[in-house]
Amino acid sequence: MDRDSIEMDKERLTAEMAFKDDSSAVIKIRKRLPDFLQSVKLKYVKLGYGYSCNPATILIFALILPLFIATLVQFTSLKLDQISELWTNQTLRLESIDAATRLAGSLILFFLFGLYYAKRSRLVYLVDFACYKPEDDRKMSVGSFLKMTEDSGAFTEDTLQFQRRISTRSGLGDETYFPRGITSRPPNLSMEEARSEAEAVMFGALDSLFEKTGVKPKDIGILIVNCSLFNPTPSLSAMIVNHYKLRTDIKSYNLGGMGCSASLISIELARNLLQANPNTYAVVVSTENITLNWYFGNDRSMLLCNCIFRMGGAAVLLSNKARDKARSKYQLIHLVRTHKGADDKHYNCVYQREDDKGTIGVSLARELMAVAGDALKTNITTLGPLVLPFTEQFMFFVTLVRKKIFKAKVKPYIPDFKLAFEHFCIHAGGRAVLDELQKNLHLTDWHMEPSRMTLHRFGNTSSSSLWYELAYTEAKGRVAGGDRVWQIAFGSGFKCNSAVWRALRSTPMSESRGNPWKDEIEKYPVNVPVA
Repeated sequence: MDRDSIEMDKERLTAEMAFKDDSSAVIKIRKRLPDFLQSVKLKYVKLGYGYSCNPATILIFALILPLFIATLVQFTSLKLDQISELWTNQTLRLESIDAATRLAGSLILFFLFGLYYAKRSRLVYLVDFACYKPEDDRKMSVGSFLKMTEDSGAFTEDTLQFQRRISTRSGLGDETYFPRGITSRPPNLSMEEARSEAEAVMFGALDSLFEKTGVKPKDIGILIVNCSLFNPTPSLSAMIVNHYKLRTDIKSYNLGGMGCSASLISIELARNLLQANPNTYAVVVSTENITLNWYFGNDRSMLLCNCIFRMGGAAVLLSNKARDKARSKYQLIHLVRTHKGADDKHYNCVYQREDDKGTIGVSLARELMAVAGDALKTNITTLGPLVLPFTEQFMFFVTLVRKKIFKAKVKPYIPDFKLAFEHFCIHAGGRAVLDELQKNLHLTDWHMEPSRMTLHRFGNTSSSSLWYELAYTEAKGRVAGGDRVWQIAFGSGFKCNSAVWRALRSTPMSESRGNPWKDEIEKYPVNVPVA
């Protein structure tokens, strides 16, 4: 075994199952996901400080500001003794400076103010968002799912048993949603059914969003849609443009193949476009389509997706209009992206391919947890300097320097991210992922509740799960003005992305219009049994 595989083995799940043949398996006990807060690389810490202390900021303070002061002194013909006299002598009057000098100084200040106003970074507000909630006839319990799987006749007894075991341990409840194409007898996995699923999810979320905000479709200037596995022609974004008759100069984008972290990639793209287009609304639609991506084969690495992915989607309205601040819910503070695709293990751990029978599916490698842990470690190390209190940063930095530079054998200082955020929205990718993240970030059950309840009620809805989690937090009446929200998601590539929002106002429980948890939030949280 080579060195790389040995290092990867150290970061696997507690238990790993290796299949020798169709009838036997060997369970190998491995070490848990590494405590990624205890092994960080200095270059990622430097990258985090680079976000807040970029070259442009250094240039302004180190070069432009001194040049401006020197130019101002030259224009006004002031000398050092005169500057001192202006500061100390109260009898010196403005009239002692001639009119030409005053005019020149005023013009320079006016020009610099205009330059700053034109080039300043525009604030981005989240006006509101909406999550799609399918009709009740789309609900399917875990038992019904397993019965449907058995009745399909596509699976061997071994793989049926595998799906039973995964489903009972996944953390999903009995009210998740399936599209009609999958539940039909026999399944109707057609382009028509896939389009029907996409239309139901996207239009349902957008109708709710437009109703909640009062914004008209014709007012939207930027449209971004992300869906990894279903990318028809015309695109999903064109489908929305056609349905709502959006204006002809709309800037529309369709992101495909970017995994469960794609919603925050869309948010970043929207933010960048809003910086270049003043007085504009941007809509982000995040969804996944499972109709054409249901796997009818017996490769166990591909069957995991059948057991955890479910129907869902969300629409988000962003604005850079100053007048929208008063009614917006959140302001975007930071967005940090991490892409580990340069490494082959990371790139291949979530991979769409054909099995040995030629059936297409998405394979999840055994190294997924280790890969996710490495990406998360990099991402939070970069994010830390932007959000952690100074005391936490100081203790962390001192410990890191002692360990990395002076090679001291000291116990790593683990920053407390609970001091930086009041609410956590962690992608509901699966129960094991949430368990390990809670342990490594030292989060309480209260902090993990939105993610666990979203997984239980709606399943893994891919990139939109972050918004179901934020909707849960709002439905519980937990969001107060000034609260900070951390959204963190990871997906194929392998990518890990974080967004930090600050609540601009409180969201009372009574403000539940368009919230998917409306009318049922009182029964949550529920106890999720451990199988």
